[in-house]
Amino acid sequence: MKKSDFYFELPEELIAQTPIEQRDHSRLLHLDKNSGETEDLHFYELTKFFKPGDCLVLNNSRVLPARLLGTRSTGGSVELVLLRDLGEGRWECLSRPGRKTKPGTELEFGEGQLKATVESVAEGGNRIVKFHYDGIFMEVLEKLGKMPLPPYIKAELQDSERYQTVYSKELGSAAAPTAGLHFTKELLSKIEEMGVKVCYVTLHVGLGTFRPVKEDEIEDHEMHSEFCIVPEETAEIITETKKNGGRVIAVGTTSCRTLESFAEEDGTMKPKSGWTNIFIYPGYKFKCIDALVTNFHLPESTLIMLVSAFAGRDNVLNAYKHAVEERYRFFSFGDAMIII
Repeated sequence: MKKSDFYFELPEELIAQTPIEQRDHSRLLHLDKNSGETEDLHFYELTKFFKPGDCLVLNNSRVLPARLLGTRSTGGSVELVLLRDLGEGRWECLSRPGRKTKPGTELEFGEGQLKATVESVAEGGNRIVKFHYDGIFMEVLEKLGKMPLPPYIKAELQDSERYQTVYSKELGSAAAPTAGLHFTKELLSKIEEMGVKVCYVTLHVGLGTFRPVKEDEIEDHEMHSEFCIVPEETAEIITETKKNGGRVIAVGTTSCRTLESFAEEDGTMKPKSGWTNIFIYPGYKFKCIDALVTNFHLPESTLIMLVSAFAGRDNVLNAYKHAVEERYRFFSFGDAMIII
């Protein structure tokens, strides 16, 4: 398939720059994956699609405040975005300006509360950086770091918790699993009261999620790897749901990719952890998920390809056309879809 098969026109003003005041008051577009019909709702109406015996799977990864602004010992400013923990205080990072952060460069953040040395240049131009600090690194990072917002968001985030889900727990993502941003604790309680099991996986979202597909033939695209975990309790709930005829409803493409990476052929699950680089595009046969809650994704992205694999490319592009006409808000702080 061609990358251009997943293109759609999106007016720039529809890219949401800030979250709305009440999480669950975002709009919700229902797409019937069989008929292609759409329905305009609000997110708090999500419960109308659930039945007792279903299970809802959420990604509980928490975003690292992984953007550090500091100075170089040679003078001038520097920005690091932490990508991957290599252990013993060493991280793979994006750096700006790259040409000014050569191996051996000393860096300083928070007036010396955190110091670092650029050790080497990794494949792809990222820097391997060794940090020097007193205390616990994550606590220092929570104090000095900023949220690494997606490149299409230009506005400054006033409350960093609005780029975290209300159930975020496991620190490690470079970007939020944004489909979950619409949930409130009250809505989750209401869902559980209906007899729906709520369970969690962890997938630490990497910045590779924003990497564009460059190849014209999508099959030639090399997918980025991300670390994910299916805990024992979640595996048991999903397996029980499948055996009893309930539906598995994944919240977000990250939860979907985790489940489809580790599920057995019959959709049941065993506890597991590891790296996944699964690339889901039309033609893929889903093993586990029966419904998907997701945001609206970038044109020609791997995420719109995944959604098209689940609901059909024509159905998805028609739904996106409707969303543009109805002035839905797009991308991370935007509105949501349920495909069922």
